[in-house]
Amino acid sequence: MAKKTGKETEVISKSKEKREKRHKEVAKEKRAKLIHKVIGIVVLVVVVAAIVGFAGYQIYKNVNRTTSSSDFSAGLTSEGLIDGVDVLASLDLVDYENMVIPMDEVAATEEEVNADIQNTLESNQELKEDADLTIADGDKVSIDYVGTIDGVAFDGGDSNGAGYDLTIGSGSFVDDFEEQLIGHHPGEEMTVEVTFPDDYQSEDVAGKDASFAVTIHGIYVTPELTDEFVQANLSDQASTAEEYRTLIEDNYYQSHLKEYISNYIIENSNVTSYPKSFVKQVKSLLKYNDEYTVSYYNQMFASYGMGGYENPWDIRDGIDDEMAYEKELKERAQDSVKQAMVYQAIFEKAGLSIDMDAYYAELAETSGDDTVTNMKETYGESYLAQTQITEAVMDYLMENANVQ
Repeated sequence: MAKKTGKETEVISKSKEKREKRHKEVAKEKRAKLIHKVIGIVVLVVVVAAIVGFAGYQIYKNVNRTTSSSDFSAGLTSEGLIDGVDVLASLDLVDYENMVIPMDEVAATEEEVNADIQNTLESNQELKEDADLTIADGDKVSIDYVGTIDGVAFDGGDSNGAGYDLTIGSGSFVDDFEEQLIGHHPGEEMTVEVTFPDDYQSEDVAGKDASFAVTIHGIYVTPELTDEFVQANLSDQASTAEEYRTLIEDNYYQSHLKEYISNYIIENSNVTSYPKSFVKQVKSLLKYNDEYTVSYYNQMFASYGMGGYENPWDIRDGIDDEMAYEKELKERAQDSVKQAMVYQAIFEKAGLSIDMDAYYAELAETSGDDTVTNMKETYGESYLAQTQITEAVMDYLMENANVQ
C-alpha cells in the first residue's frame, strides 16, 4: 500500500473532523427534539391537570354550594319538632335535672344595677333655667348660637333659634367652643371665639377664625332616685326607690340565670349524629340571612354614594372565599341544629307541652291581629312552634333551677 502524504492525511483528518462534528450536531438535535417532546408532554399534562382540577373545583363548588332559602319552617313538623329525627337517640343529653348553679355566677352586680338606674335617671333629665346654676364639664346644656366670620354669617353656623342640646366635653363642636361655656350660667349671652381646623370639611370656613353669639337657655339636671321620682315616672314598675332597685336586681338575675342555663345545657350536651337534611336546611336559612344583611348594608352604603359588598361571606370575619364560607356556614348550622336538638330533647324527656292558640291570642292582644298574620306568613307556624318549645324548656329549667 502506498504511503499517504502529509497533505492527504490532513484532508482525511479534516473530513473525519467534519463527520464527527456533524454526528455531534445530529445527536444534539435529537436530544433537543427529545427534550422538547418531553417538556411538551409535561406541559400538556400540567395544563390538562389544571383544566381538570379547575373543572373539578367548579363542579365541587356547584355541587356543594348552599342555596339560600327563607323557609324558616322547612324540616319541621307542624308541632315544631325536627322532622323524622329521634333527638334523644342522636345526642348525649346533659343531666339537666342535677344542674347546680353558683349564685355568684348569676347574681346582679352593683355596678350594672347602678349603671342601669343612672341611665334611667339621665333619660329623665329636666332643663333648669336657674341663673344660680353653673355649667361644668360633662353637663348637658341647651343653647342657641349664631356664627360669623369677619362679621358675615356662614352656612351651618346658626341654630336658627331651634335650641341645641350640647354635652360639654363631647367634642361635638370645633376647637374649644364647649370649654368656653364652662363657668357660665343659664340666661347669659356670650361670645365664643374659635378657629376652624385647616382640614375642616367645609372649605369655606376651613382655617378661619369665627365668632359665635351664644345664648344659654339652661342646664339639664339629672334627678335622684327617690320615692317621689319613682311614683312620678316609674309607677307602672314600682312604688318606692327600694322596690325599683330590687326590680332591677331581679331583672339582671333572671337574665344571667337564663344565659347560664342556656350555655350549660348546650356546652355539656354532645351530638352523636347530626340530621343531615335539617343541617342543610339551616345552612340555606343562614345564607339567606347573610344575603339579606348584605342587601341591607348595600342599600345603606348606596345612599351615601359608597360601594357595597359583593358576596355573603364579605360580612363574615376571617372568611375570604366561598370554600371557607361554606365550611363556616356548616359549622354555624351545626351549632344551631345542636341547640334545637338539645331543647327538643329536654322538651320531650320532661314531658312538656305548648299551647299555640294561647300564644297567638296573647300576641294578638299585645301587638294586634296583623302582627300574628305577618309572623305566620314570614316564619311559618312550625318555626313559631319551635320557638315556643324553646321558651317552654327555658321556663321549666329556670323554675326548677338549683342556685346555691
